[in-house]
Amino acid sequence: MLDINKVLEKLEIKSVNNGVSTGLKSWVGSGDVLSSFSPVNGDLIAAVNQAEKEDYDKVIIKAREAFKIWQNIPAPRRGEIVRQMGEQLRIFKNDLGTLVSYEMGKSLQEGFGEVQEMIDICDFAVGLSRQLYGLSMHSERPRHRMYEQWHPLGVVGIISAFNFPVAVWSWNSMLAWVCGNVCIWKPSEKTPLTAIACQKIIKKVLHENEVPEGVSCILIGDREVGEWLAEDPRIALVSATGSVAMGRSVGEAVAKRLGRSLLELGGNNAIIVTPHADLNIAIPAIVFGAAGTAGQRCTSTRRVIIHKDIYEHVKKRLIRAYSQLRIGNPLDVNNHVGPLIDKLAVEQYLLTVEKVKAAGGKFIVEPKVLSGGDYSSGCYVAPCIAEVENGFKIVQHETFAPVLYLIRYENLDEAIAMQNDVPQGLSSAIFTLNIRESEQFLSCSGSDCGIANVNIGTSGAEIGGAFGGEKETGGGRESGSDAWKAYMRRQTNTVNYGTALPLAQGIKFEME
Repeated sequence: MLDINKVLEKLEIKSVNNGVSTGLKSWVGSGDVLSSFSPVNGDLIAAVNQAEKEDYDKVIIKAREAFKIWQNIPAPRRGEIVRQMGEQLRIFKNDLGTLVSYEMGKSLQEGFGEVQEMIDICDFAVGLSRQLYGLSMHSERPRHRMYEQWHPLGVVGIISAFNFPVAVWSWNSMLAWVCGNVCIWKPSEKTPLTAIACQKIIKKVLHENEVPEGVSCILIGDREVGEWLAEDPRIALVSATGSVAMGRSVGEAVAKRLGRSLLELGGNNAIIVTPHADLNIAIPAIVFGAAGTAGQRCTSTRRVIIHKDIYEHVKKRLIRAYSQLRIGNPLDVNNHVGPLIDKLAVEQYLLTVEKVKAAGGKFIVEPKVLSGGDYSSGCYVAPCIAEVENGFKIVQHETFAPVLYLIRYENLDEAIAMQNDVPQGLSSAIFTLNIRESEQFLSCSGSDCGIANVNIGTSGAEIGGAFGGEKETGGGRESGSDAWKAYMRRQTNTVNYGTALPLAQGIKFEME
């Protein structure tokens, strides 16, 4: 088994004497101590000092001063600095990925994959730093040139969730940085150590390039810190990832001050399985989507909508596949499923199970809380499957746990309607080898989600495409494509290089 203490040492999360237990790893701050426990074994990993309002104001000032310098560094040079960040992440990939797995609970392979996402977005951002293109337009006025350009916004606040404790921050920060912004990161209070480790890696690169450290700032704390960011007019953009309730609160606060927000919220993602599906790829996709990360992805598969003619066959194959899942310590590469993030998540899992039963659902793979031995943390549960109706109130709700719902359909119009008939609109998929079915699913009258896949599952997005969803998912887009535009302001410029002053629309305004 990996020695987590050696991993922490490599990531320079060192012991300090600040009133916390002797030998405890800690990050010095001025607020109350926040303890980080691993859901893997229940052990206390480290203590983190939280930010007070005074700390927050100091960070804002520091970031705004850094912005004055950073925005004037040429974009390709900013890209070069981000490239160096990517190189450092390559060096620390195994250690940081291990810490992600240990502090959050996802499998070790998923922990490594999350750090690889960070590396990939660095590479993407480096190329982007030379492609922040505007447009040139023909003016209706003679001897005039009209074009648009993009400028950085200023200070970007990033609120991230526990389930991807480092990757989603990097999606935002790397793009924001090459666009000329500075970033303040409020990580989840459930996973502060991975954030601190990232900050140390980034600070090293900034220092070596003689860049003000205010370009990258971190604020450890609870919901209150997020509220400070949302309500502060000095924060040009707040990018928030989390629950619908959290996003609604952030969105309202930012909108109240006419600020900008980028929201990536909950999902209730469905896979449609048609009679023309290749089940040899559909079954693994469903199982990974539903059980991967213990069902704690916003893109996790929650519902499988199966044609009535193949329903029983698909059900039997899923039951068999679930019987092969290995649940246990995520640092053991032989295990598929690790723990939920904490005991509160276990309570939500059990509450969902009771609501499914009360609504008339039938479990075909039984739910269970695992205890004793390797499960001593009390955070391990068994992935389960229930047969339900799409209209059940609990099915309309996103539960951040490995609870999968099976639903029958008779025709594709009905299946698409059921898939869309939930408040969320993040990710969706169809498994079919019939081109008419796939094209109908991808048409404007098909999936209403921000992500629609054919013959791949709902989770596991690549960084090259814009990531985000519709409806209660928030409407924001992060990562690839032209998502960079969210981090910049558009400016239209008209230059008159003639000797006259013609007005638009032929308006006359003559003076002697």
